[in-house]
Amino acid sequence: KLTGPTWCKPGDSRVTPVGRVLRKLHLDELPQLFNVLRGEMSLIGPRPERPEIVARLREQVVGYDRRHAVKPGITGFAQVHLPPDSCLQSVRNKLVYDLFYIRHRAWPMELFI
Repeated sequence: KLTGPTWCKPGDSRVTPVGRVLRKLHLDELPQLFNVLRGEMSLIGPRPERPEIVARLREQVVGYDRRHAVKPGITGFAQVHLPPDSCLQSVRNKLVYDLFYIRHRAWPMELFI
């Protein structure tokens, strides 16, 4: 309520004990499988970000919208190679990986990811 949407940080006080277990086991990702089945997401692609944060990133990161050329994914090239976003520079780094994936996407690369 006080900060609006923000990225999660290590030791984030907003994470409940149950949420900590769900995240550790990646069970918090299961609902996204329904989005894949509905055709709204892909298994592999740039990770989606919350709309409130996307609005800010569009203004602050040149070319950020280019990652929306493909469906978002449950996991992606940037996610398997880089840590979670924590600042604008980490978003810029992930954008490089996301754009590389978009330019080179093919089933062998998706299998690799």
